[in-house]
Amino acid sequence: MNPLLDFTGLPRFADIAPEHVAPAVRQLLDENRALLARLEHPETPASWDDFVQPMTDAGERLGRAWGIVGHLHGVNDVPEWREAYNAMLPEVTRFYAELGQNLALYEKFKALAAGPEYATLSPVRKRIVDNELRDFRLAGAELPAGKKPRFQAIQEELSALGAKFSENLLDATNAHAEWVADEVGLAGLPDDVKAAARAAAERDGKPGWKFTLHAPSYLPVMQYADDRELRARMYRAYATRASEFGNPEWNNGPLIERILELRAEEARMLGFADYAELSLTPKMADSPAQVAAFLRDMAVKAKPFGERDLAELREFAARELELDKLESWDMSWASEKLKQARYAFSDDEVKQYFPEHKVLAGLFRCIQTLFGVQVLPDAAPAWHPAVRFFRIERAGKLVGRFFLDLYARETKRGGAWMADAISRRRLAKAEFPDIQTPVAYLCCNFPAPVGNKPATFTHDDVLTLFHETGHGLHHLLTEVDELAVSGIDGVEWDAVELPSQFMENFCWEWDVLKDMTAHAETGAPLPRALFDKMIAAKNFQSGLFTLRQIEFALFDLRLHAEGRRDFLALLDEVRREVAVVSPPEWNRFPQSFSHIFAGGYAAGYYSYKWAEVLSADAYAAFEEVMPTVGTVLDAATGERFRREILAVGGSRPALESFKAFRGREPTPDALLRHNGMVAIA
Repeated sequence: MNPLLDFTGLPRFADIAPEHVAPAVRQLLDENRALLARLEHPETPASWDDFVQPMTDAGERLGRAWGIVGHLHGVNDVPEWREAYNAMLPEVTRFYAELGQNLALYEKFKALAAGPEYATLSPVRKRIVDNELRDFRLAGAELPAGKKPRFQAIQEELSALGAKFSENLLDATNAHAEWVADEVGLAGLPDDVKAAARAAAERDGKPGWKFTLHAPSYLPVMQYADDRELRARMYRAYATRASEFGNPEWNNGPLIERILELRAEEARMLGFADYAELSLTPKMADSPAQVAAFLRDMAVKAKPFGERDLAELREFAARELELDKLESWDMSWASEKLKQARYAFSDDEVKQYFPEHKVLAGLFRCIQTLFGVQVLPDAAPAWHPAVRFFRIERAGKLVGRFFLDLYARETKRGGAWMADAISRRRLAKAEFPDIQTPVAYLCCNFPAPVGNKPATFTHDDVLTLFHETGHGLHHLLTEVDELAVSGIDGVEWDAVELPSQFMENFCWEWDVLKDMTAHAETGAPLPRALFDKMIAAKNFQSGLFTLRQIEFALFDLRLHAEGRRDFLALLDEVRREVAVVSPPEWNRFPQSFSHIFAGGYAAGYYSYKWAEVLSADAYAAFEEVMPTVGTVLDAATGERFRREILAVGGSRPALESFKAFRGREPTPDALLRHNGMVAIA
């Protein structure tokens, strides 16, 4: 059997090869098309059992197989997998475009919604039917027959452009390296960073030290390297990736223009004024104007703090570092020096207390205490020897499982993410268990261990791990039995970050951190005095950070709401409005903005700030009980969060879930307080 067609258990990563992709996916596409032809026939009743369930079953098989292919393209982007993925991408995109435009299927859903059975459906199934009606409209089902081929062609081209954007960025990132021949040039860099750079050079059979644009190498150089010229070269290479300044084959600029053109055309065809209106239709936010007002209000609150942060940094850099002009490649380095001077600790000092095994143990203890589950090591074939596998049990019963892929590799796309491998659902077939348990992928890009030393994580890395685990818990702890709205499925995009950002808050609690640290060399736990310094520095430059996120979000929103093609000029306008720092004119940030051009966040990057209001307010519930119970790790509040937020998935509107947990509408007060911006709240 083709291993991609085996749905009896976990993905068979030990057996799956690129040559399996085309035959498996084509077979599933043929099976789906044959089934849909039967379902759209007038003789097939517009009922749940005769129509919706068979369509769901067939769609899941295709989604699972193609999901494995897409996952391997992301974590093992070697030429063979890239070719296999890209060869089938147009056919898969074409199928989903055809499905979304299928008027006969749309009419069947409308008949189900208007018929007597609808009143007897559970609220969850009613929500699925309602979502389907909305999604068919957004997929062009109501378009005149003459316009559907053009709409379908747009979907296919956008899929190909998104994949190419991501590949260009990875290739451009991999192509650049900085070589340091003399150890004098490593001044300021932590020992483990130098060791990793030396190991990278050795793998290439060369002397000296090799630094790359991958985050575990690039970020420490920008933060610690005293060699200003090295920082400047690294910054320029990073800031101009996939642009006209490098290999023309990897230039994402023309791709951006074409993506924007196609998205605007798609929105107009569906009757929307712009792509932002189309993007917001299935989200919590009501309109682009509402989102813009939200972002600008946050910017007004944050700007005085950002201006203060920048003034302090410039004054310090001139006085202590002899930098009369603070360049973009100086910002992280000077900020680290200021933080060390002000709070008497460095990120590298903290990092030594977070070895991987202690961090994972602490994370799992936090999950177990809050949500009444156990996280246990498990075994399964994976795509790389460094990948680990775990199971989650509740009262001895399997709830879900997840793969954990922590380390950066040249064949792995950047960033951190959670993706679903298998979703929870109730199974009707007797040969299977009653409930299909969910499986997730958790992927990060942390530095791998060097030699016989364990991997150690910065506190930012720990935050990232908790963040992605929050997404994972949303997928794995669901109790919804209907595939279309179980876990993260069916959750509004601007609410999907709630559990992930919520989990980050626990990384700032002594209750949590004290048991998840051990110095990499001495084994000593994190000293309380060092933790207190971390807390004092928690909101260091939070004004600058908040404005940067708002800059990205407002740029994304305006880009898709105003139909602009001059994206660099627009970014300059946004910066003049909300930013206090502007990079050099040759900076090409949009060409690496994968979130909105290759990652599903188009006209939705605001979701991070929008959901941060929800997550901070939700976390405040744990802060409120702390004086009574003596800890934020309160099992009763955690159980309520699990029941009202995580367990319900997309089975009801996110605002309803939030109000069920909090007892009221969300307010931004907790977020402003957490960010140290209460003075003007």
